[in-house]
Amino acid sequence: MNTTPTNESLELVPLLVAEAPVTPAPGAHCANCRTPLLGPYCYACGQPIKGLIRHLASIFHDLLDTIFNIDSRILHTFFPLYFRPGFLTTEYFAGRRVRYVTPFRLYFFLSVAAFFCIQATLNVSELGKQIKFDNNDGLSGAKTLTELEQRKNTALAGLQTAIEKSPGVAHKSLDKARTAVERSAQKRLEYLTAVEQAKTAGTAIPPDPADEVNIEFGGDKWDAQKNPIQIGWLPDRGNAYLNTLAAHMLENLKRAKHDPHILLAGIFNVLPQTLFVLMPLFAVFLKVFYIFKRRLYMEHLIVALHSHSFILLSLLLVTLVSLLREWTVTAAPWLDTLLSWVNIAVLIWLPLYLLIMQKRVYRQGWIMTVLKFSMIGFCYIFLISFSIVGALLAGLAFT
Repeated sequence: MNTTPTNESLELVPLLVAEAPVTPAPGAHCANCRTPLLGPYCYACGQPIKGLIRHLASIFHDLLDTIFNIDSRILHTFFPLYFRPGFLTTEYFAGRRVRYVTPFRLYFFLSVAAFFCIQATLNVSELGKQIKFDNNDGLSGAKTLTELEQRKNTALAGLQTAIEKSPGVAHKSLDKARTAVERSAQKRLEYLTAVEQAKTAGTAIPPDPADEVNIEFGGDKWDAQKNPIQIGWLPDRGNAYLNTLAAHMLENLKRAKHDPHILLAGIFNVLPQTLFVLMPLFAVFLKVFYIFKRRLYMEHLIVALHSHSFILLSLLLVTLVSLLREWTVTAAPWLDTLLSWVNIAVLIWLPLYLLIMQKRVYRQGWIMTVLKFSMIGFCYIFLISFSIVGALLAGLAFT
């Protein structure tokens, strides 16, 4: 048998040698099973070369990379995310995924960045001062008899103008409103009179009814003894727990009445979690409205992740531009005008982007796309509003 190598076999030798695995350096063995290492992980037991016994900076870098996966792909992702509606989603569906940040990590990173910037730049305390727990045109906030009379006359004059300009069917409701104003004014008058009498007699001033916050149950003011929460099908322990929560909520509402920014802080605290929980429900809406497209639920979830990531990126841009305007309004007024137009453009682009994205991903006509976009948007905004209120009430009850 002839074993002399031919020219053809000699030409293959360099290729075969080049493709052979590189021999590890002496001592490069897995610390766990002593298998020679051929890469960053042991192919026998899976243990990584890197452990925790190394520089803290290296560990911190790996932690950020694990959580956010921040690398060159972020640059390839942000531009199409903001300027090319539906592009990232269609690329993901086509299998071209490795060059972009994964949908969940993209959403997670933008969620952390956006809400961190919002809470860091938004003056919640100042906004809280603008919230007033009052009704009947501020009658319950009047401190003197003269101020009460002025507020009462202003409220009644406004109602009279509304009665004159409204059709007859609306008069009954407006008459009830006028009666409510007069009743509220009378109660306030009685309290202010009692305050004057207490000052004259040198006795303790009675508590202000305007400071009271009530929770209604069964059409009457809740009271742990006189009118407790009592649900028939719940055991006594369950009803007792509900009454404990009601008492805690009432206490927090009283605090919020004197310090309203607590409510705003509560909203911003629950908003990220609320959006995260509602996102799968948004994908359910897409599944229902596009049921005849025969797409998997996970495809709709990818659409939801990318659309929410775009919304968060828009919020981040608006926040950063608004922060920059606080400096330009005095230092560079001409730039402030330009930045105001940038904010307007971002807000206009927001719904247009989502509409175009829905059109490109699901490939339906404009009429059906606009119709479904409007219905899904209405349902989702209602769901978000309802969920935020529910989460806020839960926060008042459990914090």
